[in-house]
Amino acid sequence: MSESMEPLRNPEENRKERVDRELGELLQGLRVASTGVQVLFAFLLTLPFSAGFEKVDSTVRWMFYTAVVTAAVASICFIAPATQHRIMFRSGLKEVMLHRANRLGVIGGIALAITMTCSTGLVVEALTGPWPATVVAAGVAGLSGWLWFVQPLLSLRDGAAVEEHDGDGAREDGAREDGAREDGTGRGRDLERT
Repeated sequence: MSESMEPLRNPEENRKERVDRELGELLQGLRVASTGVQVLFAFLLTLPFSAGFEKVDSTVRWMFYTAVVTAAVASICFIAPATQHRIMFRSGLKEVMLHRANRLGVIGGIALAITMTCSTGLVVEALTGPWPATVVAAGVAGLSGWLWFVQPLLSLRDGAAVEEHDGDGAREDGAREDGAREDGTGRGRDLERT
């Protein structure tokens, strides 16, 4: 299965339409992630009140503390863009919100990966012991790290390399890297990636 390295662009979409669309897509993705992290956070908050939690060793307690704190950080990062969107409504700062929400989404993703790694290690350690917990937690960390961060970064790098080797800097949509369009409309800057 081959993945296309050519970024999708809509030459009919102006800058405002693109920002509106991208912000809507980003907020929808954060809503999905936020629901999942909140369920995991709620589960973690109940653990200290379960029978037998006082018997766990210091390593498991540190895994628990790390999971709870990073779940809180992930929740805050995933919820912040929607809250900021409400506060900054009709301020004309939608593109600022888009870039900020993107950064918060990445930070929230890192925190969620840590939460899931610690939570999985915590449960597996309670059921089987430290070595299986270490292996499973490492697997969760590796898989989330690869799928959520490394693979997209490699795709970005490969996509940038494809654009660099285009030759004269012209792109399929008629825009040039200097922001001008071959058709003379000067709308090239509107089509840049965020």
